[in-house]
Amino acid sequence: MTLIDWIVLGLFCLVLIGVIIWVVRKKDETSSDYFLAGRDATWIAIGASIFASNIGSEHLVGLAGTGASSGMAMAHWEIHAWVILILGWLFVPFYARSGVFTMPEFLEKRYNSQSRSILSIISLVSYVLTKVAVTVYAGGVVFKEVFGIQSMFGIDFFWISAIGLVLLTGLYTVFGGMKAVLATSVIQTPVLLAGSIVILVMGLIQLGGWNEMMEICRAVPVNEYGDDMTSLVRSARDTEFPWTGVLFGSAIIGFWYWCTDQYIVQRVLSGRDQKQSRRGAIFGSYLKLTPVFIFMIPGMIAFAMSRKGLLDLTNSDAAFPALITKLLPVGFKGIVVGGILAALMSSLSSLFNSSATLFTVDFYKKYHPAATERKLVTVGRIATVVVVVLGILWIPVMRGLGNVLYQYLQEVQSMLAPGIAAVFLLGILSKRTTPAAGLTGLITGFALGMLKLGFTVFEKSIAPDSFWSKVFVETNVYHYEVALFFLVILVMAIVSSFTKKIDAESIRGLYLRSAGPEQKAITRAGWNNWDLVNSAIIIVVVIVFYAYFW
Repeated sequence: MTLIDWIVLGLFCLVLIGVIIWVVRKKDETSSDYFLAGRDATWIAIGASIFASNIGSEHLVGLAGTGASSGMAMAHWEIHAWVILILGWLFVPFYARSGVFTMPEFLEKRYNSQSRSILSIISLVSYVLTKVAVTVYAGGVVFKEVFGIQSMFGIDFFWISAIGLVLLTGLYTVFGGMKAVLATSVIQTPVLLAGSIVILVMGLIQLGGWNEMMEICRAVPVNEYGDDMTSLVRSARDTEFPWTGVLFGSAIIGFWYWCTDQYIVQRVLSGRDQKQSRRGAIFGSYLKLTPVFIFMIPGMIAFAMSRKGLLDLTNSDAAFPALITKLLPVGFKGIVVGGILAALMSSLSSLFNSSATLFTVDFYKKYHPAATERKLVTVGRIATVVVVVLGILWIPVMRGLGNVLYQYLQEVQSMLAPGIAAVFLLGILSKRTTPAAGLTGLITGFALGMLKLGFTVFEKSIAPDSFWSKVFVETNVYHYEVALFFLVILVMAIVSSFTKKIDAESIRGLYLRSAGPEQKAITRAGWNNWDLVNSAIIIVVVIVFYAYFW
């Protein structure tokens, strides 16, 4: 980094600090103000926040690294713009009618309080042990690589950058709440997009163009079944990414993440009305079309450049920061580093705010119903601090995992998704799904998912030819995920057949075709041809993408 790059980065940080101070000065008088920005967000802020919250370390480090090591195989997870449309068109009306703050709160209204508690616990554990720690860990790795600083004051620069990132983000999240998350996302998103596009374009120019990259990657086989690095859909016999598991498994994860996870849905819940929430989802869908091109393909460019001797790439996870160091001229490097900082901070701030919301609304308020609005905001801030501390304490464990960090994260999400996705899907599609079935589905999915994860971690101690090894170790993780999803649905159907049904009137508006005339009118007034045309464009782009890389 040159002096000019540092100046550019400093100017970006000053603008960011100015926005944060402006937001903090606007007092959060109620819990709705703090957690959902007063439910007054516009579609631009919602869409930008959806995208910025999604683009974390797994994209800046992991996705580019995956592109460099295995090509297009994991693009399925990054072309989920169509799933965000499902959030906007199908789920927004149900969430808006329920008036909830959190997804566990929605499950309580649809099923019972036990389901709410179970989902809150699952969500909080997953946030602290995976998303927070992974993002912070990767942030430390990226900044150490980009700045080229090994230590400072006798301390490993990894720890200085990682802890500094957490403290800075935690500070503005604690005092700014959801308004700070949304306001900074509007700034961070265009900066990140612009910087990443510069890397993409300059990388292709340096390499010799798109066709050159594709030719180099096509020449690299990834299995013995005729697939290469450009193959999006691979043989069902592929040990890592069989299409039978990936195509359906990625959709299940996408449904869970985009339509039911507090981390993402909280952005939509902050909309001033259904129209703003739906259009925010559509805008977010447009932005979600970009990660493959601005993160994964740069990873493939880095691989191709290394094959031609243009880039020294010893570790695939270093693909993105290596391109920054190699390609960007003076000044641009500071902009892109600012974009990376923005993405990491946005992702972390969203996690902190979502965790605080889950704890405050689903636990504290539940047992302290008389708590004042100001008290709830204070508890939310304390909860954010606790999440920050736990995330820092977990970093040494994540750092010890080293090269398997991204794989670890994906496996945890694959095991969390099936049960939660099935419970939400059946709850909204059918009024016949009973409260007991919802609770049983959550417990079954979580237990069997964690069982698979546990056996995978300790696979060396499992007898190779045993039943446990064949089912929980040797089975492809995505095949297991798909099987678990349908197993949970089957279990819920069976339990629903012999347990007490819930009164349909008490959940009116929370399941398909149950809305009253007034509710239907509100939903219908929230969309027009603009929404239909833009949704159709997004679907066409997804289809064309699959057709090109099939």
